[in-house]
Amino acid sequence: MTAPTWMHEHFEPTGSSIGFRVTRKLDEVQSPFQKIEIWESTDWGNLMLIDGAMMLTARDNFLYHEMMSHPALFTHANPRDVAIIGGGDCGTLREVLRHPGVATAVQCDIDEQVTRMAEKYFPELCESNADPRATLLFDDGVAWMANRAPASLDVVIVDSTDPVGPAEGLFNRAFYASCFRALRDDGILVQQSESPLALLDLIREMRAEMAKAGFSAFKTLPFPQPCYPTGWWSCTLARKHAHGSGGGFQFREADARAAALGTRYYSADTHRGALATPPFVASALEM
Repeated sequence: MTAPTWMHEHFEPTGSSIGFRVTRKLDEVQSPFQKIEIWESTDWGNLMLIDGAMMLTARDNFLYHEMMSHPALFTHANPRDVAIIGGGDCGTLREVLRHPGVATAVQCDIDEQVTRMAEKYFPELCESNADPRATLLFDDGVAWMANRAPASLDVVIVDSTDPVGPAEGLFNRAFYASCFRALRDDGILVQQSESPLALLDLIREMRAEMAKAGFSAFKTLPFPQPCYPTGWWSCTLARKHAHGSGGGFQFREADARAAALGTRYYSADTHRGALATPPFVASALEM
């Protein structure tokens, strides 16, 4: 392109769209699973799209990656073994490995090309890929989780795309049952759970499927995410066993305050604020 132009993503389920001013397409690859595009923008850094849907921008991805990882890791009493299903851009893996107590972190994404594109165009997200605690697998996350040894994980993070295509199998009872079995008794499952403003039905259905798989307590944490539909996103935490006041979602606040994580959005205060569920979300999600 010789001059900037606008690229829009239309999102039919929310009746909305978002646009970015772009200068040129940097790369495109059709993997066996999906089409991955990298664009250069004027104000948001590089953009990654998968099958035409916005996945991340260099400017705002920290919001998502930090909230997908730190609330769960500070809610668990002693997270040692972590699995990330999806997460091929490696940003969530980077955040998980900011925690020195984590001993192993396995990232299992079906599409190696997502990681290769991230390494080239978002190298800051991949800076922990060579950490000796990290294992990068390129495999079917549903099958991989089904084969995990019982009680072998402390936290499972499902960092997936929308529940269509390769990610469709990550939003049902069978997959959640595999996670439940692989988690230890105090384990936590966390999954990206779309927009609480426009997609509450999906969040409610997700939590219902988690409950059928055996999880007993749930907490949906909203956070801003400008590049996703409505600009307001969420992650949902599920505990194998609820305990104590607050349903088991009290967090190690003193540890969060003392940690030198270098985060840009997550803090003990933003974590505490996210626990205050807006009334319209709370009433819609009562189970």
